[in-house]
Amino acid sequence: MNTNIKGILFTILGAACWGLSGTMGQYLFDVQQMDSRWLVPIRLGLSGILILAYSLIRHKNTVLKPWKSKEMAFWMLVYGIAGVSTCQFLYFLTIELSNAAIGTIMQDLAPIFILLVTCISMKRAPKISEIISIAFAISGVFLLTTHGNIAHLSMPVSALFAGVGSAFCVMIYNVLAEKITTEIPVIVAQGWSFLFGGILLGLAFKIWQIHYVPNIYGILGIAFVVVVGNICAFTLYISGVSIIGPQKAILYSFAEPITAALLSTFVLKSKFTIYDAAGFGLIFLMLWMITFKSFAPWK
Repeated sequence: MNTNIKGILFTILGAACWGLSGTMGQYLFDVQQMDSRWLVPIRLGLSGILILAYSLIRHKNTVLKPWKSKEMAFWMLVYGIAGVSTCQFLYFLTIELSNAAIGTIMQDLAPIFILLVTCISMKRAPKISEIISIAFAISGVFLLTTHGNIAHLSMPVSALFAGVGSAFCVMIYNVLAEKITTEIPVIVAQGWSFLFGGILLGLAFKIWQIHYVPNIYGILGIAFVVVVGNICAFTLYISGVSIIGPQKAILYSFAEPITAALLSTFVLKSKFTIYDAAGFGLIFLMLWMITFKSFAPWK
């Protein structure tokens, strides 16, 4: 198989796995009546344990490296907790409050925050193309949230804030990624992020007080979001990026919201209107413009 095609397939499959995970999350919330405060800590904790177990075999000399200096430990905790783990929780909370399609596309607003950080750090004003891309993103969110009627909200305000918050957290871990991954492999950083996120969110939400016992379908759903949504998605996507590069990968990563939208609409019967499609299209235009007209992308 052509190497470039292989990279494209890996990227699409990885992004699609994230979309599948989001849809499964919607099923667990809507049908199995799970609470995101219960699901996310368990998902993160189990993923962290599995990834670190693998890392002990593959990267045993670097697994404990994040904790050998105070500075590295500090940035590892910020990256893992404020970035990766909080992003995961807000992403699933957005899905719980709306649906998988909205949750995934709202997270794709992250390049706007990265653009703002880039402009501030470089002490420059946004370029014309960047301003246009921001206008596209704002217009897309407007259509998603109001369906063209400013007096009507098509999603809860809490879902809007959770979705924007998840995009902001994506910015945090992408901005810090270079600082972290120059010292340790990405998979090790993700393993620690998931593990500590699972522990801290579990303590914060006191999951032992949430009296929920999943049935067999719930257990299978949890296994799915852990294996497919975290391990497979991450491994496939990063493998694809390493082959074709991040600039091409960001376009193929649109398989994530498309997968979530299709499954959410046709399998879980969520409402998807022409306004939602237009909102998706405008946010995709924002991604394209930022990727090819401005700076290296976010994911």
